[in-house]
Amino acid sequence: MTSLTQTAELLDGKAVAARVRREVGTRAAAFAAQHGRPPGLAVVQVGTNAASTVYVRNKRKACEETGIRSFAYDPPSAVTRQELLDLVRHLNRDDQVDGILMQLPLPPGLDANEIMDAIDPAKDVDGFHPENTGLLAQKRPRLRPCTPYGVIRLAAEYGIALRGLRATVVGASNIVGRPMALELLLAGATVTVCHTGTRDLAAEVERADVVVAAVGRPGMVRGAWIREGAAVFDVGINRTEGGRLVGDVEFEPAAARAAWITPVPGGIGPMTIAMLLSNTLDAATALHPLPRAADQS
Repeated sequence: MTSLTQTAELLDGKAVAARVRREVGTRAAAFAAQHGRPPGLAVVQVGTNAASTVYVRNKRKACEETGIRSFAYDPPSAVTRQELLDLVRHLNRDDQVDGILMQLPLPPGLDANEIMDAIDPAKDVDGFHPENTGLLAQKRPRLRPCTPYGVIRLAAEYGIALRGLRATVVGASNIVGRPMALELLLAGATVTVCHTGTRDLAAEVERADVVVAAVGRPGMVRGAWIREGAAVFDVGINRTEGGRLVGDVEFEPAAARAAWITPVPGGIGPMTIAMLLSNTLDAATALHPLPRAADQS
């Protein structure tokens, strides 16, 4: 069996996320000093989905560590559509709440699109509202989807200049794939999006200078497909039967060909939460700008 030697530089999402959190902490302290209260994030988790509980706990802990006040709302899975919509509208009006995060997935019987669309776009710190997606598409980003935004920040931190590169996004979900394509276009890359209708996935990946994998299937992107010197961002987080966390990219052979690659875990996951916190500060400062100094002339 041929041995593989890793040549790729690991893109350390934990380290970069820590820098983003420090930035957020500084901004949160300044906001609190200026407004007499910390920025506020309402985190809504409907029901008791085990994976969601872990994510929500991590997000609430991250808020505490960076000086953001976390408001916890945990309606039962039996909550009605109207009750949940009423909660969202209450949070839209609450002046102490600068950002609203609705943890997905929602229980069966609730229309996630309807609930998410009811969130005030100015408080949509997930960046999923159609208004925010539309602004990103028009090259006027406001609140940006956290995972794609995290990929862009991570690339910038490592000096990966995306302009002019050929980028392939594997996966076309509304949460990652589609907004990721818009982010890459905004950065000046030439973008291909692969999905279930793609005829030759290997060929599309092989020609890419940048690969973003976001399908939720372990090892779907083969390492042998990775172009020499490419940058690989693996968004997938999958648990094997043995309990090990792996990504959507076949890591070892990909790392032997790429110039940069994100590990799983420790790559994009920490960046997603960090950019959520950053979005919360962006929302707070946009909703509550400081009054302009009086004209002294």
